[in-house]
Amino acid sequence: MSLPSKPLAGLKVIELGTLIAGPFASRICAEFGAEVIKVESPDGGDPLRKWRKLYEGTSLWWFVQARNKQSLTLNLKHPEAQAILKRLVQEADILIENFRPGVLEKLGLGWEVLHALNPKLVMVRLSGFGQTGPMKDQPGFGAVGESMGGLRYITGFEDRPPVRTGISIGDSIAALWGVIGALMALRHREVNGGQGQVVDVALYEAVFAMMESLVPEFDVYGFIRERTGNIMPGITPSSIHTTADGKHVQVGANGDAIFKRFMLAIGRDDLAEDPSLADNAGRDARRDELYGVIDRWVQSLPLGEVLAVLKQAEVPASRIYSAEDMFSDPQFLARDMLQSARLPDGKEFRMPGIVPKLSETPGSTEWIGPQLGEHTAAILQQLGYDAARIAALKAQGAI
Repeated sequence: MSLPSKPLAGLKVIELGTLIAGPFASRICAEFGAEVIKVESPDGGDPLRKWRKLYEGTSLWWFVQARNKQSLTLNLKHPEAQAILKRLVQEADILIENFRPGVLEKLGLGWEVLHALNPKLVMVRLSGFGQTGPMKDQPGFGAVGESMGGLRYITGFEDRPPVRTGISIGDSIAALWGVIGALMALRHREVNGGQGQVVDVALYEAVFAMMESLVPEFDVYGFIRERTGNIMPGITPSSIHTTADGKHVQVGANGDAIFKRFMLAIGRDDLAEDPSLADNAGRDARRDELYGVIDRWVQSLPLGEVLAVLKQAEVPASRIYSAEDMFSDPQFLARDMLQSARLPDGKEFRMPGIVPKLSETPGSTEWIGPQLGEHTAAILQQLGYDAARIAALKAQGAI
């Protein structure tokens, strides 16, 4: 029985991105079957190749972020390399880039040029502040987008400065919006007979779009959401607590029936039956009291016992997982969220599984991030370049 094709099989994606936002967007496409050609500078390639923990000189992050992609080296300042890219564009469905606005235009590779070459092309443009507006020419990393988009302001404790989330979440959120926009543009192109279009994603807007009720609460009431540490403001109880053995556990008992079960389970029948605590408004009014009760109970028991009681009472809860916890967790393992692969020297290692899970046409990892320029010759041969021409291009510094 033949395996089902992946949902994006048949689509060709060109990636001009580096580091996080653009490459993460194209990684998602590659995981679900698109042919992704990652264009890299011959001079070292994507800087992500050297970020964080290295294995024999290459980032372990790279092997994940570039999985299922082909690496093509092009010096886009060279006319011959630009000609190669234009030929690829004529066959492509999506082009993903995350240069500062105006960079591709200066190279003669802006939207108007590429759209004329291929009217059906969808161009995903990820940048700090978008392609328009007074800030469009300024550099903007994910950290800036998280700050301007409102996330950093509300992250941390009220008596301390704002903190980051621990990962470059702004870049990743922007990548998700980029993929969503690309798929919507393809839907328009293929179902409504439309042409390609630009998907313009600003990092600060990608973060801003996730900010829940922040805008109407300020506009209607002048309310500014502040940092509240580990609690969920206005929704009680939901917080992180520390166990007797120094572990941390998230407890979400903010549903009315859940709260009652929780209080009964920990021997606080008085609070379970208190009519003033029967809804969220009443509980939030006595928030400090309730968190004190929960803190004392959690602190009296080791993590295993806390989780056992909460599981029995059907109260949503979880330990705060480290990477080590994930590697031994049966849920992660049952869902194939730690996939085995092999590094270039054959050493086995684990990488994150595929999200989301599709029942009929699931994504998969076919190969890990490639060596710099690993597929250059094969791609050029497909375009009709012979070995002598490819050697000449290399000698000229075009590839």
